[in-house]
Amino acid sequence: MAELILENPELINPLMAIAFTIDDPISSRACWVMEFSAKENLSYLFPYLNTFTQNLKRVYLDSSVRPMAKICEYLMVAYFSKIPNETQMVLDETHLNRVTCACFDWLIGNHKVATQAYSMTCLVLLGKKFDWIHPELKMILEQNYAVGSAAYKARARMTLSKIK
Repeated sequence: MAELILENPELINPLMAIAFTIDDPISSRACWVMEFSAKENLSYLFPYLNTFTQNLKRVYLDSSVRPMAKICEYLMVAYFSKIPNETQMVLDETHLNRVTCACFDWLIGNHKVATQAYSMTCLVLLGKKFDWIHPELKMILEQNYAVGSAAYKARARMTLSKIK
C-alpha cells in the first residue's frame, strides 16, 4: 500500500481521512501506510501538515498512535537537522506546538513504550526551540522512572543524558 501511495502522492489526502477516522480499526492500517510513506518521502505529507497536526490529539488506538508518533519523530529529526531541508521551511510554530502537545500527552498517557520513546525523541529536539520543554520532560521522566518497564527506563536514561 505504501508503494501505491508513493506512486500516487495525491492519495495521501484520502489516506489521511481514513487514518483520522479514529474509531474504525481500519484507521490503524492507514496510519501504518502513512508511516511507511513518510519514511520513504516525508515531503508527501507537507501539503497536509495542518490536518495532520490538528488531528494528532484525537488518535487514541495504540496501533494508530505508534505510527503517528513515529511520523512526528521523522518530522522533528528532519526539522532539527543541521543540513538545510524543506521540512524546516514548511513546519511552522503552530505545527511544532501541536506536535509538542501530542508528544507530552503520549508520554504521560497510558501508551506503549515505543510511542513514549518516539515522543521522548521529539521532545528532546523540540526543547532546542522551546526552553520550557526540557525541564518538564525531565520532571516527567524522573517521576515515571520507578514504575516504568526496563525499556522505558533505558530510553528515559538516554533522554535524560541528552538533556543534561
